[in-house]
Parts: sequence; C-alpha cells; structure tokens
Amino acid sequence: MKRSRNRRPRIARAGSAGVVLTGLTVSGLVLAAGTTASAAPTAPGPAATSTVTPAPPTLTPQARMQRAAQDLVDAGAVGVLGRIDTGSQILTTTAGLADRTTGRRIKNKDQYEIGSQTKTFMSVLVLQLVRAKKVALDEPVETYLPGMVPDGAHITVRMLLNHTSGLYDYAADPDVFRAYVENPYAVVPPESILRNAFSHAPDFAPGTRWEYSNTNYVVIGELLTKVSGHSLNQLLQQHITKPLRLRDTYLADPFVTSTGPGLAHGHAFDVPADVYYDTSGFSLSLLGAAGGMISTARDLSSFYLALLGGRILPPDLLAEMKKNAAGEAIAGGAYGLGLQKAETPCGDAWGHTGGTYGTLTLTVVSEDGTRSAASAVTTVPYFIDDTDPAVDAFFTAQGNAEFLSLCTMNGIEVPAGMLAQRSAPGSDPAPAPGSGHSRSEGAPRVQKHAGSTPGDRPAGTLAPRLLPEPVTQHAPVFAGQWRRASASR
Repeated sequence: MKRSRNRRPRIARAGSAGVVLTGLTVSGLVLAAGTTASAAPTAPGPAATSTVTPAPPTLTPQARMQRAAQDLVDAGAVGVLGRIDTGSQILTTTAGLADRTTGRRIKNKDQYEIGSQTKTFMSVLVLQLVRAKKVALDEPVETYLPGMVPDGAHITVRMLLNHTSGLYDYAADPDVFRAYVENPYAVVPPESILRNAFSHAPDFAPGTRWEYSNTNYVVIGELLTKVSGHSLNQLLQQHITKPLRLRDTYLADPFVTSTGPGLAHGHAFDVPADVYYDTSGFSLSLLGAAGGMISTARDLSSFYLALLGGRILPPDLLAEMKKNAAGEAIAGGAYGLGLQKAETPCGDAWGHTGGTYGTLTLTVVSEDGTRSAASAVTTVPYFIDDTDPAVDAFFTAQGNAEFLSLCTMNGIEVPAGMLAQRSAPGSDPAPAPGSGHSRSEGAPRVQKHAGSTPGDRPAGTLAPRLLPEPVTQHAPVFAGQWRRASASR
C-alpha cells in the first residue's frame, strides 16, 4: 500500500470503518458508559458471524453504550473500556478481557498503552519550556540540537509540533517494522530511529505542507532532554503527572512495568488465522516520545480536562496549541500543536487519537473543557483481505461505539441514521452517512492516511487496517512472522 501524501487530517471514512465525523475522524474511540456496568468476561467471538446492532432509542445512554461495547467484543475485540465525564456524573463501562491467558476481566481502572496521545504530553512539555523562555516556537531546531536534524536551520520547533517539517516518517519504512516484528523485545534507541529517518529524503520543504510524521516527536523528545537536562519521565512527573495527581501515567522505558491496578493487555489479531497475540510485553522503544506512554482512562480524562480548561498552560500558549498549520485558530477539524479537533453532529471535541501494536485509544474533551470521554480497545486487527466480513464487523462496531460515546459525553441523542449497519458477508459495505463515498464512485474501501503504516506492501503480506486518524502507528504483520515469533518465546 502506498504511503499517503499531502493528506490533511480531515478524512472521511467508508462505512466499513464505522462512522464518519464531520471534520476530523476520531477513530479509536470506543467508549462505553454506565456506572460500573460490565459485560460478561467473554473472549472474542467469531467476528464474521457477529451482528452489530445499533441500540434502539428507548435504551438509556448507559445501556446503549454497554451494548456498543459488547458488540465490539462480539466482533473480535479482546477488551473494551471507557470512561465518560458528562460534567455532572462519571459513567464507565467495560466488556471482555484484560488478559486472555488468565481470563482476567478488564477493569475501568486498568492501565493501557496510549499510543500517540503521548504527543499531546510532549507538546505541553515544550510549551512549558516556551513559557520559561528556554525554547521559542519559531526558532530553528538547529539552535537546540546543532547538527542533528538535516536542514535543521529551516525547521522550526513549531513545524515539528504541527507536522509541517517535511521529515520522513520512520513508521513508513517497511524495513523498520520488519525488524520489529522479528524481534519485538529489542530496545531501539532514539538515535537509531532518527538515523533511519534521516537516511530518507524529506517529503517536502519545511513549512510547505502538512503530513503526519512520527519522526517529528522523536526529535521533540531529544530536544526536551537536551534543553532541560532531565529525562522525559522526570519532566512528565515534575510538570504534569505530579501536579495533576496522575498516578498511573508514565513513559514506558521501554517496557510496561509499573502496572499499578492492572494492565489491559494489547493484542494483535491475525484475522485470517483467527489468532490473537499478546503484545503487552513488547518494547515500546520504537514509539518513545511519539507514542510510548502508559496511562488510564481516569488519568487521561483529568489531563485533557485540565489542559482545555486552562489549568496547565496560560491562555496564550493554549491558543498556540489550537492553531493549525497555517497559524490560524482551528475552525474545523484539524491538527494543532499535538492537539486535534473534531467537529461532529454531536458537538465539537478536542483531544488526540492513539494506537500501538495491540491497542487503539482516544481521549476527547468538550470545547469548554468540562466534559470528557476516554477509551481503549485492546485489539488491532491485521489482515490481507480488507473485504473480509470479520474486518468489516470489527470496524463497524468500533465506529458505532465511538459515535455513541461522543454524543453521550455532550448529552446529545445520536442523530437519526448516523449508526452504520454491518454489511452482509460478501457484499460491499454501505458508506457511512455523510461520507460522500461509495463503492460505485470508486472510493477506496480502506482510507489511507499519513503516519500509520509503511509504504508499498509486498504481495501476500499481512497488513494492518489503515485507520483514518493521523496518529496510529501499527507494525505490518508479515505473513507468518507473528506465529514464528510466538512459537520461539
């Protein structure tokens, strides 16, 4: 599959992938509501035969979201957890398992890998250095990391944060992830990641385009440690997690170790083989400052509420975070400085999506910073045939759940016709309402986007779903390699 070029973060999603939100598609959100409600701890069922049934309007929000979470487990997810703060009450839901080996059911307080939500934390740390006058947004990165970044004299700190630097995304190199899949426990230092990224020509001249690149935030991680003289975890603890009392939030260094109340294990789902691989022990060094953090739904909700509520940054710097690549205040769905905005029929939301090799996540908050929704789906499907009904079932259930949770957060009934029905086996999926795409129009079944997967996929390889959110990094699963790696453990 070819890399997406010159893409903006406003991406439409076909019906097979779920619900298209006007503006930024906030993929990865599978929240369920309900005060301590929990589904039975069932293992994933056969997705191809599952039925995704949008809940009737007579159900309460809690029951509706619980059904959506269970639909996702029935469609193949190992576990789903979510937390919604409506401003007046906290609603939580879980469905499925945290650990397939032990059969432990997932809990709402479980830790999980948050993927590219890490970028929001890194951006906040940079802006705190800006506040301390140790860094300037429009200063070249060469000033802080002399000789490290090619053309660093023309790439500013702002360009790194808003993905307009043009630096090649190391996550787009098939060789990087081929090596990772063969040895997912290897520790890959940032220097090695950047050496690979800089061996590729830049995608475009600095500041001339927008394209998501994880390389930007690996550089940001190096800048933070160089300028401050502290490790990223020390900075996180001093400036974010300790002041906000985020007790279960940290950067994996590079493995998940401080699991606190428990860990919701991530899983790579080999769809053709109907086999799950536990990814919870994998090294997160390849994600690092771009996506290697661990947290909980509660901690993430607290962080984003504090951020959008003006309790972390002063108003002028929060306003900088909300500016798009053109330096204008974001009006529609777009990407700012480590922060995304979605405009939806259920109201606007700010936050960030995330993904690792076995977990999909998202946290969003309302425009006024008083309501939040945080979620994790502990399964990432990998497949060869994107017309497989099992794949369609999974992403239809995910899309329905994410849209329901956004509406629940904002206290709005789901608009009629916004929930997608899963296609019958062998049929093309109907486009999601408002997507503007249909198979007859020749629209791709799977939307490609910047920053998610490697370039051209060799024939016969097993590749991950291309989720239409510009932050998920998923290793390609080359045919048989998960199985060989698993067998050799």
